[in-house]
Amino acid sequence: MIPSMLTITSFAYPMPLIPVTTPPNPAITCESCDAACCRLQVLLIGDNDVPDELTDVSDWGGQVMRRLDDGWCAAVDRSTMRCTIYSKRSQLCRDFEVGSRECLDER
Repeated sequence: MIPSMLTITSFAYPMPLIPVTTPPNPAITCESCDAACCRLQVLLIGDNDVPDELTDVSDWGGQVMRRLDDGWCAAVDRSTMRCTIYSKRSQLCRDFEVGSRECLDER
């Protein structure tokens, strides 16, 4: 038995093991991407810290990240392809993980 298993089984109730997931492929990074996710329509749900000047109202009435005429998110710096509001980005952007199935589908 693995020592950590002994610790887990010593509790009065069974503790579920958290599966170890394979880390994303190191070749898949935002730096090696064309920021495909930054061309998607991003719905702003709940409390977001996104500055008002970077938001818009969609054709169907939802609050979304504003996109410029080129289709890219208004928060993306075109020269560096980095998010200018990374620490204040929307929850949907935070949930869109590098190397996730959604990320790979958009590449």
